[in-house]
Amino acid sequence: MRERKRLESMLSLEGDLARRTDDIATYFDLAGEGENVAADLQRDLEALRELVDRVETETLLSGETDALNAIVTIHPGAGGTESQDWAEMLLRMYLRWAERQGFKTEMYDYQPGEEAGIKSATFSVIGQYAFGYLTSEIGVHRLVRISPFDQAKRRHTSFASVYVSPEIDDSIEVNIKPDDIRIDTYRSSGKGGQHVNTTDSAVRITHIPTGLVAACQNERSQHKNKDKAMSMLRSKIYEFELEKKREVTKKIEDSKLDIDFGSQIRSYVLQPYRMIKDHRTKLEIGDVDRVIDGDLMPLMRGYLRMRRGEKKA
Repeated sequence: MRERKRLESMLSLEGDLARRTDDIATYFDLAGEGENVAADLQRDLEALRELVDRVETETLLSGETDALNAIVTIHPGAGGTESQDWAEMLLRMYLRWAERQGFKTEMYDYQPGEEAGIKSATFSVIGQYAFGYLTSEIGVHRLVRISPFDQAKRRHTSFASVYVSPEIDDSIEVNIKPDDIRIDTYRSSGKGGQHVNTTDSAVRITHIPTGLVAACQNERSQHKNKDKAMSMLRSKIYEFELEKKREVTKKIEDSKLDIDFGSQIRSYVLQPYRMIKDHRTKLEIGDVDRVIDGDLMPLMRGYLRMRRGEKKA
């Protein structure tokens, strides 16, 4: 069914492109006859340009798991409230991005900070190519700003990490032995109704051989939380095994990305100037507010082009 939906989308897209180019050709014919169609032509050209950008981006998403849903986990770095607040800003940014793209999101685990921000958050992004797009966000994100929590109004640097794995469905088999996992239940600490917060319905599953952990506390039922946590764990183990294979060509990939493993992939500077710079693609964007509000596609396209091997972002 997923393959059928993908093919139907491709056929629909081909028809849309043909129709838009025919409309533009008609505007040129009308202009040749003396009609004033400049405003309409400009509007349709801009719409076609956006569509072509989207089509080009999807041609870059050819990986085995690129078309799958994504599971995103955000953790603040060292720095207490500052970093926790930055992690929550990233969470909002990705939720807004998903909304802009017409993707659905579902919160799996939300751990609020003591004063502000979050200690961690895990959520899924449901939609075609969600994982492929979000691979561009894996790594450490750096924020430079005047701290709203510093009475002296000094400039602070905060870090937060973003990890993304594909949501594995039944078409990809991941075997987990019962003896290899430990299941813990605990009381939810995040947002929710009275039942969620007062019973031990939250579930944490640890995969002992790898040390990978998946937790879910968002459902009222312990059984549902367990199912979702197990689904997340399967996805994490799959990505873990893929990462081991990537280690063989890690040095080549690192030189191509021009970034040290584990270091920041992107800087968001709000003070003393306003600029977002992706350190892998060298792409710089001055409209910081627009990006933090969810307009991530230029940065994602730049990364995907670079991943394909193009020299310019």
